Amino acid sequence: MKIKGVLFDKDGTLFDFQKTWNAWSAQMIEHFSAGDAGRRNAIADAVGFDLARQAFDLDSIVIAGTNRQVAECVSAVLPDQNVDEVEDFLMQSSLTATVSEATPLVPFFQRLKGNDLKIGVMTNDTEAGARAHLDTVGALDLLDFVAGFDSGFGAKPAPGPLLAFAKAMGLSQDQVVMVGDSTHDLIAGRAAGMHTIGVLTGLAPRSDLAPYADTILPDISHIPAYLGLS
Repeated sequence: MKIKGVLFDKDGTLFDFQKTWNAWSAQMIEHFSAGDAGRRNAIADAVGFDLARQAFDLDSIVIAGTNRQVAECVSAVLPDQNVDEVEDFLMQSSLTATVSEATPLVPFFQRLKGNDLKIGVMTNDTEAGARAHLDTVGALDLLDFVAGFDSGFGAKPAPGPLLAFAKAMGLSQDQVVMVGDSTHDLIAGRAAGMHTIGVLTGLAPRSDLAPYADTILPDISHIPAYLGLS
């Protein structure tokens, strides 16, 4: 296969999901619970967060859902909370979350670009969140394309945002590989007619990803070897 573009998911793919979002989520739950144990448990159950383990359940909406979907889950169990205000809090607070790179992204992206590949990020987070996190690690300026669920192309697992990347880069779908840690990412890639790579730096086990992935790698650092890059 002749790959000319690589499109990445963000959380669980470029950034280790648990290391990046567990602590932030615990703080978010505490913020909305205001010290009330009943509210704390209700919020945790709604978003699929195990308070005892301080970690997400495998089926948590946070893993692949949009900020809006998470906000709707939170506000559904807190009638006094407006969903728009919850969504705004999630967006603003997530901008300063401490991210944990799956591999050092600057040299990784530089290697891809040194092989004349177009690279982009498509996340079900906000575009502002994606740009903030990439900028934090100094990698934003290396990207050719950055989109979130709010960028006007739709959200995964729909193929629209992936096709937008291909169109913006002047590539056909079969020249692009979609890289992600969730079935949402890989289903979107298949629907877009792209190659797909699953990575195990999110929460989904290999068995969940396998039906939708051309290959599954431990993390993104293995991609250059898989693609035969110099």
